[in-house]
Amino acid sequence: METLLNDFSIGLFFMQAAILLILIVLMRKFAWKPILDALQTREDGIQNALDAAEKAKLEMQNLTASNEKLLQEARIERDGMMKEAREMKNNMISAAKEEAQVQANAMIEQAQVAIEGEKKAAMAELKNHVASLSLEIAEKVVRQELSNKDKQLVLVDSLLAEAKLN
Repeated sequence: METLLNDFSIGLFFMQAAILLILIVLMRKFAWKPILDALQTREDGIQNALDAAEKAKLEMQNLTASNEKLLQEARIERDGMMKEAREMKNNMISAAKEEAQVQANAMIEQAQVAIEGEKKAAMAELKNHVASLSLEIAEKVVRQELSNKDKQLVLVDSLLAEAKLN
């Protein structure tokens, strides 16, 4: 340290101080400003990137909200369509039941009319059959009665007696 103090020269000191000051001024003018500008540019770039990320985040939130809204609307529309389809199904079933009931009633009515017609035809046929049987029986009875001459006279007398009474 003593050799340092012994070699100390004031002229050298001022010269070195002047060079240092000139170097500082030159550095400030030519180095600091570009370095500070580069730092400022970098800081601005980072801030722009952060702003863009925040903007993208907001847009993503908006898109998510928009998608949720569209999904909700689609669900509501789907529910409406399902309700409408159920109503159409129920209406079609009701209409088919009513039509089937009308057709069944018509078929029952036609069957009743046919049964009534068959019944009347059977009754008429039965009456005709009974009448023909009655005629056959009467004919056989009359033949037997008229085959005997004594019985014929008795029958004629009784018929005349009845005819006079009337």
